[in-house]
Amino acid sequence: MASEPIPASQSRESAQHEMLDEGHRLVDAARSEGLTLRLLGGLAVREHCRTHELCERDYSDLDMVAHRKQVRPLVALFARFGYQENFDVATATANSELQFVRPCAHGAGPGSAPAHPDDHIDVFLDTFRMDHDIALARRLEIEPYTVSVSDLLLSKLQIFKLEEKDLRDVTTLLADIEVGEEDAPGLINGSYIGRLCGDDWGLFYDVTTNLARVSEGATAFALSDARVARVRRGVVRLIAAIDAAPKSVRWRLRARIGTHKTWHSALDGQE
Repeated sequence: MASEPIPASQSRESAQHEMLDEGHRLVDAARSEGLTLRLLGGLAVREHCRTHELCERDYSDLDMVAHRKQVRPLVALFARFGYQENFDVATATANSELQFVRPCAHGAGPGSAPAHPDDHIDVFLDTFRMDHDIALARRLEIEPYTVSVSDLLLSKLQIFKLEEKDLRDVTTLLADIEVGEEDAPGLINGSYIGRLCGDDWGLFYDVTTNLARVSEGATAFALSDARVARVRRGVVRLIAAIDAAPKSVRWRLRARIGTHKTWHSALDGQE
């Protein structure tokens, strides 16, 4: 008797759980060997998501952050999990990012995630580099499995061309997590984000532009009025923290040029 086809929603949820579980296993294995490894990207957002209907989207890979000085034992750890390094990525990024791949481990049985070409993990070393640089080396101990929610939020808000999935991720974080003024698990540090934006006009411009988009688009995800209000309250608090932060001489000089000169890297392939 033929087995019943697996509903697409169930298949998607299975893939999400398998990938997030794999991320947990890698972080735990690294921790047991004295190595530091943390999740970043969309699946890290899902780790903190309590409004699960808002988190329902596809994820293509795992993004992680590690210390540059721990690369050699980290490569060995990934190898024990069946991953091999794609050296082209290290070459293309001047060794600021690594990628590990293995044959797809999905599709092995009923209810499992659908198979795809391969499993791959992108690992940023010390610094998250995309449209802007975010230094993370000294901030990887705030949360047990992910980068801090402040850095996670910032990694989305710094994107020059914010896509729907990124808008959804930012809305998820602001719907579920309060904006405060300190680094602590499960808390967005508005003062930290304000301080970074006060030193880099380009980051300031993209973050504040995207926060306005988030506030405007908060009703697009079928949230309750209360949760929409919470998202917008978070936006207001973040804008206030950014406005209140002292602006460096570098910021003031760059602000005079404004958008007449490119202020971002505009890299493709954001997660």
